[in-house]
Amino acid sequence: MSNKIIEVQNIKVNITNIDDNDYICISDFGKYKEGKSKADDIIRNWLRNRITLEFLGTWESIYNPNFNSVEFDGFRKSAGLHTFTLSVTEWCEKTNAIGIYAKRGKYGGTYAHKDIAFEFASAISPVFKLYLIKEFERLKEIENQKVTLENAKVVLEEQKKEQAA
Repeated sequence: MSNKIIEVQNIKVNITNIDDNDYICISDFGKYKEGKSKADDIIRNWLRNRITLEFLGTWESIYNPNFNSVEFDGFRKSAGLHTFTLSVTEWCEKTNAIGIYAKRGKYGGTYAHKDIAFEFASAISPVFKLYLIKEFERLKEIENQKVTLENAKVVLEEQKKEQAA
């Protein structure tokens, strides 16, 4: 698991990689909208939305063979009601979700798979979302250039060994 930071409209956004999947700290997005203390409230309110739950449930159905769709149906039926509340931890525990998770401690916050993070960014601001995508793509381009350079070094070393033999 590696951690990286990108800057999106003067907001530092943490990214971690788990099993070759990028997870973006959506708690960091809250700083753009309301300030750090409100980030958790923004995420909880976003989770209450029926469209959000439909998106999360569909994402999990596609990418997570252990997704508990029975529990999901219960959340989906309650979504949007004034009495409905849902935390990221509760979502993960009851549905076996893998697309979003809450982490404590250093680099703590709510992390979401890039697909889900981009969707959440839409709820923050369309402008913020576009800059987030732009910076994320820039990071991936830099990472790909490093891999290409490392591969070229390996090939050169192999060629030198062959010539020496």
